[in-house]
Amino acid sequence: MRVLYNAGIYVYNALIRIAALSGNKKAKQWIGGRKKIFSTIRPLTKKTKTAWFHCASLGEFEQGRPVIEAFRQEHPNHKIVLTFFSPSGYTIRKNYNHADYVYYLPSDTLGNARRFTEMIKPDIAFFIKYEFWFNYLNELKKSNIPTYLVSGIFRKNQHFFKWYGTWFRKQLKTFDKFFVQDKPSHKLIESLFPGKSIITGDTRFDRVAAIARQARAFPDIARFKNRHTVLLAGSSWPEDEEVFLPYVLDAVKTQGIKLIIAPHEVHEQRINRLIKKMPSEAIRYSQADMDFSDKKILVIDSIGLLSHLYQYGDMAYIGGGFGEGIHNTLEAAAFGLPVMFGPNYHKFREAKELIQHQAAFPVKNSDEFSQLFSNIFLSVNSREKAGKKASRYVHLKKGGTRLILEHISHRI
Repeated sequence: MRVLYNAGIYVYNALIRIAALSGNKKAKQWIGGRKKIFSTIRPLTKKTKTAWFHCASLGEFEQGRPVIEAFRQEHPNHKIVLTFFSPSGYTIRKNYNHADYVYYLPSDTLGNARRFTEMIKPDIAFFIKYEFWFNYLNELKKSNIPTYLVSGIFRKNQHFFKWYGTWFRKQLKTFDKFFVQDKPSHKLIESLFPGKSIITGDTRFDRVAAIARQARAFPDIARFKNRHTVLLAGSSWPEDEEVFLPYVLDAVKTQGIKLIIAPHEVHEQRINRLIKKMPSEAIRYSQADMDFSDKKILVIDSIGLLSHLYQYGDMAYIGGGFGEGIHNTLEAAAFGLPVMFGPNYHKFREAKELIQHQAAFPVKNSDEFSQLFSNIFLSVNSREKAGKKASRYVHLKKGGTRLILEHISHRI
């Protein structure tokens, strides 16, 4: 089976190259980022204490970020090596200031795994949520390097737990401990490796709680909000906007509310199309003067701001629910905002739990949005009640980072 796995890695690499030659942008970045990669990696000595954190992409990075930053604070003498599999994670976080070195993870061939681990010489390793690369994990195991999975989620339909999963379970066996998000994951791991799983929850709660505590202030947006009730639409897609914009724009005219909309994509064509749907009271943030408080609609056409902007909202609409799945609901909930989103939310446990706590409200169409908009958003009591439940939900779920650091303290 190992022979097939290694062959599969080479086949995957070949397919990525073909995709790159065909013009696929992400494939080109994947190949380009790994070209002569070992010449960019700085070899570390045995005298250097090193912690290696690996994330698949940007979402996993945000999940691992609280652990990285807490580890940095508690163990300042360790060098931190951060690796990414995908271009989206590496491109955005290659200058992350809490890591000493940020690299693409070289492809999981036997030679690459051996060479990479020999170069960075990790004393401890963390894989965030998933990414089970057999050769890397095997090299860490052979070198007796403590290896942990952070915020892991497992499901019984995964190949690890099938009758044919014997070889795949060898990947899991290399981990010293699994810090998992929930009881079902804990039960599955314990059925294979008793005593190796601990429920620490989802570290994303620690991340969004920290953002809410340390949110960057935007005085110009604070003046824009003033005492108005604001709906903040985050990571919206055109399909979302078809549902909520007609009713919100009418409420802007008749109810005196304001709208902040941060679309998922912010390229010029997308922003221009969105602006055309808006009345004259709309303004792009990048083109706004210091005082645009007389405007009623603010279009955020820059990345990296959204998670801090929820502080200026009273309720949030989270995009993606009419496509492959909703985006981050926890960032809004951490600021005490009730949230609405489209019907494709079932893959996201936090969305389902927010609904159970009556802090989130799914909509299937424009009629359902209109009803919720009137009953929740335009009702001060209902909106504030749901917002408190959202904030309480996040508060009760945080703390996973501290549990993880306590459990690994004896291995540092």
